[in-house]
Formats: sequence, structure tokens, C-alpha cells
Amino acid sequence: MSYTLPALPYPYEALEPHLDAETMKIHHTKHHQTYVDKLNAALEGHEEFSSKSVEDLLGSISTVPDVMQTAVRNHGGGHSNHSIFWQNMAAGAGGDPADNLAGAIDTSFGNLSSFREKFTATALGVFGSGWAWLVLADGKLEIAPRPNQDSPLMDGMIPLLGLDVWEHAYYLKYQNRRPEYVKAWWNVVNWKDVSERYARGVKGA
Repeated sequence: MSYTLPALPYPYEALEPHLDAETMKIHHTKHHQTYVDKLNAALEGHEEFSSKSVEDLLGSISTVPDVMQTAVRNHGGGHSNHSIFWQNMAAGAGGDPADNLAGAIDTSFGNLSSFREKFTATALGVFGSGWAWLVLADGKLEIAPRPNQDSPLMDGMIPLLGLDVWEHAYYLKYQNRRPEYVKAWWNVVNWKDVSERYARGVKGA
């Protein structure tokens, strides 16, 4: 089985003015595609691993031979992280989460405002390249930073909402102004997708 680049659920310009079309196009067709290509290359001839979903592959990364493990970590993580990232955003989105997720956020972080502040601080605190994640860990919500393309799946966590803070995600529009990028990103968060991921995670726990 070969891993493939998922289509975006919206046009490249859909998230304007918050995320620009040119960045989205390069990010999707160049960066994400490269992670897919290199993951396929790393697992070529190893059907016992390439036949797994990328989620299962990362969740059992300790079983991957050392010679392939770094490639799976970097490129498998990049593929999985970005696949979630695209779905976590939508045109005309933003606002507040509803229903079960809103209650869980209040329980874990006090309120939505406090969660936003803590998540933003985590995203701004990632040194160099990496991600900020809202995850489900042992049935509870947590904020988890990750370096490079490391996936929360490798630590038994369920990723719900991820923010890419690699410079390639924002440099064309925001240059080195990561705080402006993070602030703008809140306007495109697809809470419906995040809520559905949370519901599935709780059900499967």
C-alpha cells in the first residue's frame, strides 16, 4: 500500500486573509507531498509496515526497525500531522466549540479563554520547528507541544487540534511574526472537526 496526499477540503484561497493561498498551496503540494513520498520510499519492500494506516504505524513505532524508525518518525509524523491540520481548519470557521468539547475544555482548563491563552503560549514557546497540540490522553484533555514532526500518536495520545509552527506554514505572509500567525489561525479553527475527533476518542477510550 502506498500512502497518498489527501486533497484539501477547500480551495487554497479559502482561508484568506488569515492564511494566504500561496502558502497553502506550497505547504500542501510541496511540503506534505514530500513527507508522503519519503515515507513511501522508506517503507518500500516492507509490506508488514506499509500495509498499516499511518495512525497504526505511528502508534506502534517501537516495532519499526531502527534503520527505518527515524524516517517513519519524521515523514510518517509529517504526513499524519498535516492530514489532521488541513481538516482542523475551514473557511468561515473560528468562534467557539460547542457541546461535549466545550464542557471538557472548561473542566480541563477552566474556560475557553484560559485554554486559548495556554495553547497560544505553547505554540509561541516551541523552539525552532514543531507543533502545538490539543490531545486526549487517558481520557483527559491536555496541551502537548511536539518538536519537528513528532506525532502525539507515538506517545499513545489522540491528536485533536494541531497548529503547525514550522516557518514554512506562515513565513510568506507573516515572516518571523509567529504571534500574528497564531492569532490569525484562531479565525479558521474548525471546531466541528475537533469536536468529532474528541467524540470518537472518548468513545474508543
